Amino acid sequence: MLGSPYNHTMETPATFFLVGVPGLQSSHLWLAISLSVMYTIALLGNTLVMTIIWVDSTLQELMYRFLCVLAAVDIVMASSVVPKMVSIFFSGDNSISFCACFTQMYFVHAATAVETGLLLAMAFDRYVAICKPLHYKRILTPQVMLGMSVAITIRAVIFMTPLSWMVSHLPFCGSNVVLHSYCEHIAVAKLTCADPMPSCLYGLIASSIIVGSDVVFIAASYNLILRVVFGLSSKNAQLKALSTCGSHMGVMALYYLPGMASVYVAWLGKDTVPLHIQVLLADLYLVIPSTLNPIIYRLRIKQIRERAWSTLMHCLFYHSNVGS
Repeated sequence: MLGSPYNHTMETPATFFLVGVPGLQSSHLWLAISLSVMYTIALLGNTLVMTIIWVDSTLQELMYRFLCVLAAVDIVMASSVVPKMVSIFFSGDNSISFCACFTQMYFVHAATAVETGLLLAMAFDRYVAICKPLHYKRILTPQVMLGMSVAITIRAVIFMTPLSWMVSHLPFCGSNVVLHSYCEHIAVAKLTCADPMPSCLYGLIASSIIVGSDVVFIAASYNLILRVVFGLSSKNAQLKALSTCGSHMGVMALYYLPGMASVYVAWLGKDTVPLHIQVLLADLYLVIPSTLNPIIYRLRIKQIRERAWSTLMHCLFYHSNVGS
């Protein structure tokens, strides 16, 4: 694959070729099976969470609305990369058109920017619910939620549109083989004939600004939350308040830790960390949170868990009655 005829093209390529996981071609079948299972769980789990929140009138608080949007973003993020990755690993169909490559790149990075913004909004929701419970409905109105959602989306578009645009307008006159499982920004930028450093540096700065500012505000929110919680006289009240934040903290850990590891390993550890480890980190970062988020929220939030169980029982009994 790395040899002729794909190594040298004298003009912008109409097609890129995705290698998959370099050095682990013998494990591609197992990766395809694993990704297929995780993607199925992600689709079913996030769709179930969205459906329950949408139809259940008791789940109309701001936190559940943001959780519904988060589930939708998880579906978009996983769907932008997993089907093509499974196709590469399972059947060896590794070609992707020039436009499709940069469209995939844009949706991946825009979805990650939207997701970190949603985690910040959910942290603000928990801050108001715990620190200012009497003013919750006055502060977090539907208009405020709409404004926050629009701001999160606009921020993602403003920061991430130049990322794909800068690389797509660079000249490609060498290899069109991408040493990755999807059109990851740095992997594609390395194929250009011009200096990719401005684009790569912009990507690092933009992601650091977005993620860095969100992490700072989330940490500040939870600092205030923990002060209020540990100031409560009742242990039961403390545990109840902390339990409402547990699922959100778990999702944040799933999102930020692998994400930061993936980005900074690609930048700082590129000479010491094997390429297949870098690619696997980037792949799993896009799939694991989308798979586990609905499981974490379904298990931690009582209303969603009860509603999911009753919906499942209704479907089972309905189909059994129809069959009989």
